[in-house]
Amino acid sequence: MHDGKGRLTAPASIRLHLALESGLTLPLQGPIAVFHPVAGTDLSMLPKDRVTVIQPVFPDHAAFSQAGYAAETSAPESRFAAALVCLPRAKDRARQLIAEAAGLTDGPVIVDGAKTDGVDSILREVRKRVEVGEAISKAHGKLFWFEAPGDVFANWLPTGDWTVGRFKTAPGVFSADGVDPASEALAQALPAHLGAHVADLGGGWGYLSDHLLQDGKLKTLDLVEADRIALDCARANLDDPRVRFHWADAWTWTPEAKLDAVVMNPPFHTARAADPELGRDFIRAAARILHTGGRLWMVANRHLPYESVLKERFGKVEDVGGDSRFKIVCAQRPLRIAR
Repeated sequence: MHDGKGRLTAPASIRLHLALESGLTLPLQGPIAVFHPVAGTDLSMLPKDRVTVIQPVFPDHAAFSQAGYAAETSAPESRFAAALVCLPRAKDRARQLIAEAAGLTDGPVIVDGAKTDGVDSILREVRKRVEVGEAISKAHGKLFWFEAPGDVFANWLPTGDWTVGRFKTAPGVFSADGVDPASEALAQALPAHLGAHVADLGGGWGYLSDHLLQDGKLKTLDLVEADRIALDCARANLDDPRVRFHWADAWTWTPEAKLDAVVMNPPFHTARAADPELGRDFIRAAARILHTGGRLWMVANRHLPYESVLKERFGKVEDVGGDSRFKIVCAQRPLRIAR
């Protein structure tokens, strides 16, 4: 699930402007890679026709593609004249992106991030390996740059298999180092049979879907996940012809027919800030894609204010379990409300 990302928004673009005024020089020719910018990132200071955006999260990838940028889900094997890394929240993925950028770039590698996403810690680690240009501190974040042989950061690339038990995971995906306790609680609370056609919205690397596949009466399971890296893990974890994998935004994904059930543990963070609207959008999506007799099964942190949108979108809402940390909700009779 995608639940926190580095941002080069308007205030942070000021950092890039200041850097270009104070010693950072971009090559006059050659392609420029931009790693993991989010929708709304201001890249106007870079020559658009030379930029390749590398972004595995569907809505962000789609935003740049629609804006006319060349966009990839992973770093290509081609060389770049410069690279900009927009730091994600997850440190393991942040290190991986810097290592990938350094390995593919013949000129400056620029790193930008918010202080709340750990840019100070990353800067200290980078300075132990290479000479770093002036760090620009502005708008609650920092931007710095360096030029160095790619192998300096080779040990920041993932090595071996990232696994949780028998499941494959990857740096930066949600719950990469263990089963999420909320998802585990939901799995334990689910009935043995939810219907013939079920969707797992924000299915991540496939933990809940794997549980659903234990139902022999299940005919079709749609796993919808915005993070391409997590979805690739799910493909590796779920060897079952009943599963269909969708790289898509759960808010807008539409099945060919209304569903019997939706299961989900929706994200609730944008960067480090809690953003309950993410979960509300998942609830609205579930109501839209369920048939009139369909049910939503979801888990959420106990404090998250989802009750009003649940009652707005469903005729019957029950708190069916959980504990002081989590609430497990079953919502029935979806209401058709014009979007």
